[in-house]
Amino acid sequence: MSKIQQVSDAIVAQGMLPLYFNADQEVTIEILRALYRAGIKAIEYTSRGEAALSNFTKMVEIRNAEMPDLLLGIGTIKNLQQAQEYYEVGADFFISPGFVPEVASFLKSKEVLYSPGCMTPTEIIAAENTGVKFIKLFPGNMLGPDFLSGIKDIFPKLLFMPTGGVDTTRANIEGWFKAGVSAVGMGSKLISKQLMADKEYATIESETKAVLNLIQSIKNN
Repeated sequence: MSKIQQVSDAIVAQGMLPLYFNADQEVTIEILRALYRAGIKAIEYTSRGEAALSNFTKMVEIRNAEMPDLLLGIGTIKNLQQAQEYYEVGADFFISPGFVPEVASFLKSKEVLYSPGCMTPTEIIAAENTGVKFIKLFPGNMLGPDFLSGIKDIFPKLLFMPTGGVDTTRANIEGWFKAGVSAVGMGSKLISKQLMADKEYATIESETKAVLNLIQSIKNN
């Protein structure tokens, strides 16, 4: 099985992709462990601060030592240099807020999954034409499930994951899955700034477990 398929399968199986950033390396690692304990097998860390690259490098080290079956992705990739840096330190997959053609072609050459943020059919077509199969609908709360319902038939071979403002409620998640998503990206609604600031790792773990269970029950219906 290709690495791209492996990552795609892992995200689809859990039906969600938790994503976060914290400038503090220790907090970053403890959240990683909490998510893993909850049953998560693919995580997105967002490249949003000066500390991101060194924190991510440490995450890869801890993953290799403690969680060999965990896939670590990097988000908020906006240019080729960033993509190259994170590829060098061992990122398993890459996510962007928008579609970056040179990042797409670089990662295609490395056979690594790239999921660009898209907001219009034009952007989705551009991404699909470079071989991208996994589309991040962003910002999800602006587009809404009706947007995906309206375009999904045009893109039968693509997987969609809304990110941005996706809530942890059954109604919100169910609406997206009914529209045809393969997974939902879960950021601050799951791993809030407050939980990180208070170092509530047990709460992050239990809430992640609850969302995983909720998604499984929605998918099984």
